[in-house]
Amino acid sequence: MTTTQDATAAETLQFPPGFLWGSATASYQIEGAVAEGGRTPSIWDTYSHTPGRVQGGDTGDVADDHYHRFRDDVALMAELGLTSYRFSISWSRITPQVGPDGIGPVNAEGIAFYSDLVDALLEAGIQPSVTLYHWDLPQALEDAGGWTSRRTAERFGEYAAVVAAALGDRVPMFITLNEPWCSAFLGYASGVHAPGRTEDAAALTAVHHLNLAHGLAAAAIRAAAPTARVAITLNLAWVLPESDSPRDADAARRVDGLQNRLFLDPVLHGRYPQDVLDDTAGVTDWSFVLPGDLEVIAAPLDAFGLNYYSPTIVRYWTRERPKEQADGHGDGAASPWIACEDVEFPVQHGTKTDMGWSIDPRGLTELLLRVAAERPGLELMVTENGAAFPDEVGADGRVVDTDRIDYLRTHLAAVHRAIGEGAPVTAYFVWSFLDNFEWAWGYAKRFGIVHVDYATLARTPKGSALFYADVIRGNAVPA
Repeated sequence: MTTTQDATAAETLQFPPGFLWGSATASYQIEGAVAEGGRTPSIWDTYSHTPGRVQGGDTGDVADDHYHRFRDDVALMAELGLTSYRFSISWSRITPQVGPDGIGPVNAEGIAFYSDLVDALLEAGIQPSVTLYHWDLPQALEDAGGWTSRRTAERFGEYAAVVAAALGDRVPMFITLNEPWCSAFLGYASGVHAPGRTEDAAALTAVHHLNLAHGLAAAAIRAAAPTARVAITLNLAWVLPESDSPRDADAARRVDGLQNRLFLDPVLHGRYPQDVLDDTAGVTDWSFVLPGDLEVIAAPLDAFGLNYYSPTIVRYWTRERPKEQADGHGDGAASPWIACEDVEFPVQHGTKTDMGWSIDPRGLTELLLRVAAERPGLELMVTENGAAFPDEVGADGRVVDTDRIDYLRTHLAAVHRAIGEGAPVTAYFVWSFLDNFEWAWGYAKRFGIVHVDYATLARTPKGSALFYADVIRGNAVPA
């Protein structure tokens, strides 16, 4: 006989004891106070203030005003039961006079802000997880070449040492980079992200210098904070050919190479994929990769962060019709897909988010299993997963975001499935804690589980926040 209790247990997906339930944000997207506390401009300050770059002319000048409201935000995190919070450091707050030949004096006000944030989290019983770079390069470094310059990677290592020395006694995990693919290809090839350059060779150079920056930062963190753990976060793509034709398969190989293997291979295996080097030989000779670089990049990781939102479907473009570019795959005048002129991203049917991104949680399972197979035993974290939907505040003041709850439920089930198949996943961070400045979309897209009224900056937990609080409380997800 099946009891009611047995039936309830069968319908619940239980997570391992000690699983971390968190949420994530990024400094430029939420902090505001761009000219306070000794901060100097980043590339996103410059980009957002350039007419035509950001929808609606929005900027991050105020954003969610987290700089002034972080204590209230931490209290809300605690109310929801978050056990971890992943936030990024604004490099421009820490060494605002950084230049091509070395970082300037450390800004005590910037260090104090993040130190106070860490202390507030710990007092609330929330584990801080620090990302050192979430796309907001100091403008002074971009003026000196940005990620096309090897010196930027060297400066990043110095900056990492400063942050680790200041916070490493209280922060158990440092993530070096967030989504370097976006920094390199959206920033330097398609130009739809800061700094807005459209130079294919520069983008590939940036790929290597970002990878090198990760390796240099990992070494710096371990020297300055020996007890801290080191990770990197990549936005891997679940790349699928539209058909089983050889041409579609080759299109998938090339996209997988640019999105995934240009970062996975050096970080996990100490090499660049030869097929990608061959594909891009007409753009660059990769001579910026110097002896010893790959050994630095491939230093052992303590954990690996994976960001996932949507599948990537590709096919060979016959040129007999206009090229399709599904949202999120390079819809600017320039393309981030170097040496992929005959590859297209067909528009998918079915349910989509407000970003126009298709929904398929199977990709999250498959990518976690892929990394687990490539590096057995490496701890895995889902460092971003979530969805934008056109939320509306009801007359009762509530936001009933059923679509987001469904998205989270199915993707959490996908994580549970990966764990069941052997992937050592220890944490999940929903993107995002707050509605925020969504890069080139400005304030038009809402990813938060907490609604922000941009006129008053009032915070209101959405239905998804209450759902997530229930998940955390039970360490389980309704099937």
